[in-house]
Amino acid sequence: MTDEVKDPQSVSASHEAASDRVSVEIYDQTYHLRGTDSEYIHNLAEFVDLKMRTISGQSKTVDSLRLAVLAAINISDEYHLLKRRYETLADKYQQKANEITRKLDEVLNETRKAG
Repeated sequence: MTDEVKDPQSVSASHEAASDRVSVEIYDQTYHLRGTDSEYIHNLAEFVDLKMRTISGQSKTVDSLRLAVLAAINISDEYHLLKRRYETLADKYQQKANEITRKLDEVLNETRKAG
């Protein structure tokens, strides 16, 4: 009989890998996913499930693959619209920050000249 000594790091890593598995249900199908935040993964799955069910209610398509593709396109559209809004706001904030920095530099330069 031989005793096997396991590296504590490998034991920890295998335990973490097992605990990172999350089962979710999307459109009546179970998926086993991995991730460190099970609540977040469940929220994502619920979002996808809701999208698929919404599209299913609005169309005559019963094929779950087609529904998944339509849901993916809808989610992608939402993502790109939000990304565009974010980029527009980020540009405005950057312009404002540059303007404030320029004005601050002007004030500091005037103070140095006067002092």
